[in-house]
Amino acid sequence: MRVVVLGGAGAMGGVFGSLLARAGHDVTLVDVWAEAVDAINAGGLRLRESSGAEETIRVRAVTRAEDTGPADLIVVFVKCYDTETAVRAIAPLMNDDTLVLSLQNGWGNGSRIGAIVGEDRVLVGVTYHSATVLGPGCVQHTGRGPTLIGELNGTASERAVHLAANLTTAGLEASATSEVVKEIWSKLALNATVLPVAALLGFRAGRLIEHEGTQDLMRALLRETVSVANKQGTPLDYDERWQAITSLLQRAAAAKPSMLQDVERRRRTEVEVINGAVVAAGQRMRVPTPNNQAMVWLLQSLQETF
Repeated sequence: MRVVVLGGAGAMGGVFGSLLARAGHDVTLVDVWAEAVDAINAGGLRLRESSGAEETIRVRAVTRAEDTGPADLIVVFVKCYDTETAVRAIAPLMNDDTLVLSLQNGWGNGSRIGAIVGEDRVLVGVTYHSATVLGPGCVQHTGRGPTLIGELNGTASERAVHLAANLTTAGLEASATSEVVKEIWSKLALNATVLPVAALLGFRAGRLIEHEGTQDLMRALLRETVSVANKQGTPLDYDERWQAITSLLQRAAAAKPSMLQDVERRRRTEVEVINGAVVAAGQRMRVPTPNNQAMVWLLQSLQETF
């Protein structure tokens, strides 16, 4: 496949792009971070595993989408607030068969992309891989997990099955699902529960479950998210989600959640499409979400100091 990864010099874009390139696909990474693009073109992308093993993978990188050429697959990993700009830049280079896959955090990215390129071109999903940027052209793959993809209309189409097979062959365990909306909201519940608390307190994953206060706050955030999801017809189970979240935090105790990384780098966070998405859905469903609203207000205030 000819693959373009938007946000390709970032953590998750670097992992997916480099592993697809290693598997033999023709990959181009697109990123506005010129220093990282130059480093990747000069010496390859350095991918470090959690074990400490490191591999350098040769892959092309550019700063302008117009320098990529046509692609069979465009994978979107840019921050949510850059989605429309990035997709509009690449849209003129799409051919009749190009697919666009969003594995971004939060809720609503798929519909925004579909409004630009047509919903018939869009696949959406979630990934439970985790990664962090160590420096320009160097990414640490901190955790592995499944990737689940499907159509915007909720089906596990033949093209979703085919793409999942290609990702799996590249070392990115993936499967197509007819419950992609539920999977996205399951991941949203994780992110809305964990990320703002870690970002505001400066806590790594494991510390979040060491304190009664943080556990109480995370439980409150999760209850609101589950209530909103259930009211809109997306079945989530509170006990299952809480067990999955705490188990993940225990396994990845030393990991630094992505929103905390954003705050430490004084970058805008994605709180608007994470906790903000819960608040917006709660308003539509008339479900109170005061704790999620507080997270949005606090993170927005913190960002004003950057």
